[in-house]
Amino acid sequence: MSQGIETKHGNLILDSHKLSYHMDRVEAWENGERIAPVSVDMALTRGCGAMCSFCYAMMQESQNRLGIKTLHALNLLDDFAEIGVRSVSLVSDGESTLSKAYVPFIQHAKKLGIDVANATNAWEWEEEKIDQVLPHLTWVRFTVAAGTPEGYATHMYKGPQYTEVFDRAIKNISYAVALKKKLNLDVTLGIQMVLTPDLEDEIIPFAKLGIDLGVDYAVIKHCSDDEQRTLGIDYSLYERMYETMHKAEMMSNEITKVIVKWDKIKDGDKPSYHRHFGPQFLLQISGSGLIAPSGQFFNAKHSKLHIGNYVEERFIDIFKSDRYWKAMDYLASPYFDAHTMMGTLPIQHYVNVALDNHVKGIQKISPGVDPKPLHHNFL
Repeated sequence: MSQGIETKHGNLILDSHKLSYHMDRVEAWENGERIAPVSVDMALTRGCGAMCSFCYAMMQESQNRLGIKTLHALNLLDDFAEIGVRSVSLVSDGESTLSKAYVPFIQHAKKLGIDVANATNAWEWEEEKIDQVLPHLTWVRFTVAAGTPEGYATHMYKGPQYTEVFDRAIKNISYAVALKKKLNLDVTLGIQMVLTPDLEDEIIPFAKLGIDLGVDYAVIKHCSDDEQRTLGIDYSLYERMYETMHKAEMMSNEITKVIVKWDKIKDGDKPSYHRHFGPQFLLQISGSGLIAPSGQFFNAKHSKLHIGNYVEERFIDIFKSDRYWKAMDYLASPYFDAHTMMGTLPIQHYVNVALDNHVKGIQKISPGVDPKPLHHNFL
């Protein structure tokens, strides 16, 4: 397991997994027991005002874009607490800050003892909303996409008001950074660039933006593609950007760490695993309420892996159902091949690599040591 990056707040692991801090689940899984996910990645809506050129959700289609009702969202959290889910990240396939359930969801999760985090473009993350949620969040990751307004316009917001939208996002991020400092909050704040081969000129400006904002980190990551290669990502082209990415990392200072997700970038579209063990530990749920083990299966063409919808049926009943475990068992069986039957670099990639190596005896997962890394409940 990667040692991560040492920050002034603790060890930050973004380019690896944290299964070592959940050995109870690893051992139960190894013994063939049905385990609750350690973490769930989800959204409270499929709606989003951005048109990111790198967005995997654009290929998932066929789900309604209506927001989740607050009652359903809070019931979901109650079910998570009952089965032992330890963290929830509001990322998945929609901009959750647009949902009426957003603030009560985060506050209720914290009351239940579930760590909660959020990824957002920060457009609608105005000051009143930030005041209500920031003290309850473990981390917030802002999708910025590029370091300049012009790059932002090309890859994230294509309207004529792109400068206004860019400035609004930066203003809201700056407010969150200041509020964290004012209240001495433990929340980790970072910006994220989803790197595609045509964005090399934005790498250094992105790193500079993170440093100017004073966020805890600025992360540069891969771009996932589906099994049809709809986005047309040529993973062989990342190598030509390695030198620029190394220069960006060297810009790190005491406050802001510039981090490249080297492992995923170098793994590209050739994972070491064929079976998909990860969803049993890290489940994904669509902003439509659809439960499919991984976001790579939200599209209707993967309907045989659509387990249920928590808007229509309580999650705890879905979790206990045969259809939930048939889907999980299928993905972990020799009948499924991650090389040909799903897209590249799913959210469970690091977990998949670790579990696959564990099963093969290449590298066993061993208990983590104290102090625990930051965000240890997020795999």
